[in-house]
Amino acid sequence: MVADLETDELVPPSINEIISAHARIKRYIHRTPVLTSATFNQMLGAHLYFKCENFQKAGAFKARGAHNAVFALSDEEARNGVATHSSGNHGAALALAARSRDIPATVIMPRNAPTVKIDAVRNYGAEVVFCEPNNPAREAALDEVVAQTGAYFVHPYNNSQVIAGQGTCALEMVDEIRDLNVIITPVGGGGLLSGTAIAAKSFQPDIRVFAAEPEQADDAYRSMQSGKIEPMESPQTIADGLKTPLGTLTFPIIQREVDGIFLVSEDEIVESMKLIWERLKIVIEPSCATVLAALLKNKDAFFGQRIGLVLTGGNVDLGKLPW
Repeated sequence: MVADLETDELVPPSINEIISAHARIKRYIHRTPVLTSATFNQMLGAHLYFKCENFQKAGAFKARGAHNAVFALSDEEARNGVATHSSGNHGAALALAARSRDIPATVIMPRNAPTVKIDAVRNYGAEVVFCEPNNPAREAALDEVVAQTGAYFVHPYNNSQVIAGQGTCALEMVDEIRDLNVIITPVGGGGLLSGTAIAAKSFQPDIRVFAAEPEQADDAYRSMQSGKIEPMESPQTIADGLKTPLGTLTFPIIQREVDGIFLVSEDEIVESMKLIWERLKIVIEPSCATVLAALLKNKDAFFGQRIGLVLTGGNVDLGKLPW
């Protein structure tokens, strides 16, 4: 199976590798803005800082990890292009990174992926291959593509170079916003959460890192409780970017570095998404809204804190808004 990664890809990145990743990719990505809101601060009794990765290239933080992974490849490794499986954001990011390096890309996508994300992958020049919406089907389709093309598999999150790239988001946050007490990110496969924890705690050991996760895709929460990866077969949540299970590389990092995972309901995700659209005047996708939903649900625990929230992406199908 191509999903079984090479040994060097399953070594957690160091803080020096995250710093190197930032230097490698900075010409290809945006240093995204941080927004604040007096309304949210008053509502929560805390100081909130929203890192807007919805303004990132390809519309999501995934551009960071994908560009780092693609540009870290040797010429020989990149010769036949790259391939991956993705519900959308990683696929679009990898397609853009491959175009930047002038190599081909193929993305395996579930048949029920949002149209806006399918279109984005194609518009960046990648070939899309559809599969049934479950992990065994994704991996089988990917195996076939790699066997036929010789493309290099860039895993969406269980890859050290991808994690290092995602960690550059927190690197920017702790550089720009001094004395943060907390950072909260969504968690799907765990690449962003892992990179965030490594980067933030390397520079500020006392910072706490939390994750937000849908109740209907709660594999990370259950995995933390049981001490082993607990995948879900077919999670049903509006937060389509958070349906992937934790990886064998990301899970140990999360076990070691992350302070907790908060679960939020579908209604709480939708309400928080509406609040951000209305109050910050920006477009975010449902996966991002989990971080504010978690904070609203547990605001007493964060009273008076300085809190960074990562808004992971803005690729929304405007014809299918959840309200």
